[in-house]
Amino acid sequence: MIGSTGLQDDICAAIGCPAEVGAALAAHAVGRQYPARAVILRYGDRLGHAWLVVAGRAQALVYGLDGQMVLVHEYRTGDFFGTVAATDAWPVDADVVAADPTRAACVPAADFVMLVDRHRSLGLLLVRSLLEQLRAASARMVDRTTLSAPGRVYAELLRLARLGDGAVIRPAPVHAALAVRVQSTRETVSRSVSALERRGIVRRENDALVIVAPGRLEELVV
Repeated sequence: MIGSTGLQDDICAAIGCPAEVGAALAAHAVGRQYPARAVILRYGDRLGHAWLVVAGRAQALVYGLDGQMVLVHEYRTGDFFGTVAATDAWPVDADVVAADPTRAACVPAADFVMLVDRHRSLGLLLVRSLLEQLRAASARMVDRTTLSAPGRVYAELLRLARLGDGAVIRPAPVHAALAVRVQSTRETVSRSVSALERRGIVRRENDALVIVAPGRLEELVV
């Protein structure tokens, strides 16, 4: 559990909202903390709450017909998920799992809808979060249908690097986790990254993966 004052500060830091909006959200929310790999929501659960990720990262995951795990959505700091636009509970369509140690604010759906109605800035933040999630999901779908498996690995490495300074991914991605993100196998990811290291396009440096030649890496995204 997270104290109300700490939760308000976390909310304001996560979404950059005015103090009064953070206070209003915190007044209706319960702070939750999840260790890495903890299940936040299970497929089929009846859902009547909205979640705001205030720190960490969570993933919505399903299993394909072949048993392979597929990433549906990824929720990072400042992202909303759950019942964010209706008061009626509905079943969860994917497991939501903490990919890293994660803190979140959990708000009853009816309260969340009321707060969005009262605070225009919160509604705008919600729309921005949902649009970014839709854009990311669309990009993953396009990649899965137009790129080879190694190409998806290379594209994801470039995307992860751009979340930082464009060259360094810290911590270095775990191959099994990267395979889930690009809908491939750990063995394919391992071979693809090893090939980049042999060619000097990337290198490992302490706990990071450094993209030495981003231009050459972009040329391999096919």
